[in-house]
Amino acid sequence: MSSLRGKTLFITGASRGIGKAIALRAARDGANIVIAAKTTEPHPKLPGTIYTAAEEIEAAGGKALALPVDIREEAEVRAAVAETVAKFGGIDILVNNASAINISGTLETPMKRYDLMHQVNARGTYLCSQACLPELLKAENPHILMLSPPLNMVEKWFAPHVAYTMAKYGMSMCVLGMAGEFRGRVGVNALWPRTIIATAALAMLGEGEGLISAKNGRTPEIVADAAHVVLTRDGKSTTGNFFIDDEVLASAGITDLSGYAVDPSQPLFPDIFL
Repeated sequence: MSSLRGKTLFITGASRGIGKAIALRAARDGANIVIAAKTTEPHPKLPGTIYTAAEEIEAAGGKALALPVDIREEAEVRAAVAETVAKFGGIDILVNNASAINISGTLETPMKRYDLMHQVNARGTYLCSQACLPELLKAENPHILMLSPPLNMVEKWFAPHVAYTMAKYGMSMCVLGMAGEFRGRVGVNALWPRTIIATAALAMLGEGEGLISAKNGRTPEIVADAAHVVLTRDGKSTTGNFFIDDEVLASAGITDLSGYAVDPSQPLFPDIFL
């Protein structure tokens, strides 16, 4: 299978950034896209809402369902899944993209931020997976894809930002466990970028720091294209992998990645956890 035509994708956090890029790539195939995200009104610093994303998806050739969903709220998630099934007849793919980030040390991390990261990243991923699985188990080629890093249990990935690493690794532990639990029935994999990805959220993260620049990154389309490769594979045999975007593309014969660079004259900055 090389196309997602007619497939239904439930994508969390798809109003902007990597989530929207994955949605648009699938839309070009003629897929049905559920945009499950919180942004219903324009953010002062982050462009895009679930409704503007839906317009772009429809323009790209897909069918869109924009649903305001806070993945911390169980009732909202389960209602969104029910609405998806009512409109599109089922769910073929879940992309757990929504994430909260705060890369600060232990003394600098407010417990409110700690709670947010764990509620969105680890718990939200678990909840969305649990809610979608009954439908995925009925699908012809079901996939769950987490936008989370390989599990690398070494000190340097924990020491600078313990809370964030714990929360992000929580998503990856869902991959490890669910891949085994549903092996042969649902493909459960992780995907992570080799370099930083130029998103509006990255720009906000680097504001005033002078440490993070989109010029040293690649566009979200590289992750979207890699996700497309994974999601068009056989989910019942492709599972339990912690994929890296450039390695996935290389496996599909795509080795010239220069077109994804934000500024080809600048060195690429590796993403965290790699």
